[in-house]
Amino acid sequence: MATASSVRTGPNIPLIIACGCLIAMVSFGPRSAMGLFFQPMTEARDWSREIFALAIAIQNLVWGVAQPFAGMMSDRYGTWKTMTLGALLYVAGLLLMMSAESTVALHLSAGVLVGLGIAFSSFSLVLAAFGRAVTPQQRSLAFGIGTASGSLGQFLFAPLGGTLIAHIGWQDTLLAFAGVVAFIPLLAIVLRGKSEYPKNGNPANDQKITAAMAEAFGNRGYILLTLGFFVCGFHLAFITVHLPPYIADLGLDPSWGAISIGLIGLSNIFGSLLSGYIGGRYSKPIFLSLIYIGRSVAILAFIMLPVTPASVLAFSAVMGLLWLSTVPPTSGLVAVMFGPRYMATLFGFVFLSHQIGSFLGVWLGGKIYDQTGSYDLIWWCAIVLGVLAAIVHWPIEEKPVPRLAQESAAE
Repeated sequence: MATASSVRTGPNIPLIIACGCLIAMVSFGPRSAMGLFFQPMTEARDWSREIFALAIAIQNLVWGVAQPFAGMMSDRYGTWKTMTLGALLYVAGLLLMMSAESTVALHLSAGVLVGLGIAFSSFSLVLAAFGRAVTPQQRSLAFGIGTASGSLGQFLFAPLGGTLIAHIGWQDTLLAFAGVVAFIPLLAIVLRGKSEYPKNGNPANDQKITAAMAEAFGNRGYILLTLGFFVCGFHLAFITVHLPPYIADLGLDPSWGAISIGLIGLSNIFGSLLSGYIGGRYSKPIFLSLIYIGRSVAILAFIMLPVTPASVLAFSAVMGLLWLSTVPPTSGLVAVMFGPRYMATLFGFVFLSHQIGSFLGVWLGGKIYDQTGSYDLIWWCAIVLGVLAAIVHWPIEEKPVPRLAQESAAE
């Protein structure tokens, strides 16, 4: 007869999913509304578009560079400690952004600190926690739910940010955002676990993190996946920051910028959930190729047709379906190929590529606009990159590396 002390209870998966989804929403929400501060801050400080765009580009780059280290910290010391550090940095960045009067202060606050804060509290760590808690069969859907929660944050914070900026000003809006982010450590208590070698695994096959990294970077599929995710970052960051001013430049009311970003977030809730469902049943590499082709077609139609409120709504809805729908199959492929143990670290390096693309998308958008007075060139770059990403993902093989295959056969 089992004693009370010998009874082991598994993780409270519903609670982990719920708290992880709230963290993804809170972490991603303020960041996705940064484009709404574009016009009020540049006008208040008399900055060019390139200056503000460079700050957000730095944010994306720092986020990407820091993400593998955040993953390593999470894998080694646990999710809660990592996210608490991230929340402190995030809050500090938003508060310093309120009072930034020089370009250096803007780039340090909105760029470096907020970027670090997002990296150490982002949905990438949430997905890794989900990957540890659920079964392999449940992972794709769990990743879709977590990604959809980030989209819900975008849907809620974009119109909320626009409304708050209009009524209380951009500085108090940043203060409100900082107050919300401060709740992340409380929510992350439930996710306080860390990666461990499976109890039924063979200790002789225990893998060190350096060996895991060498194995990943020696795998062609992982390299192709990393290269392809660069394009996702380019698309998302450019559109998030530059779509609102692009819409205003063409004569529409600036409120349509907030509406478009919010609608992208709303549509992506459904896109991410659908992506998690599809990724669990069909080929993830082929699905990713179709997503990137769909983005290129949507962008081409948007820039070739007259920009009206109707076309903005249509573009935002379609792009939202394809927005973060890349994340469940991309993170799912990492888990399939290498297992969940070092998923936070290995997905962190894939995400670094994403954020390098984000840096270039944001920065080049502002630089090209300042030099040409138009976003046309950057839109065409986005179309070409989408086609290239579709080509890169197609040959990826969705199967475990030989080490995992051998371990599975030995069990």
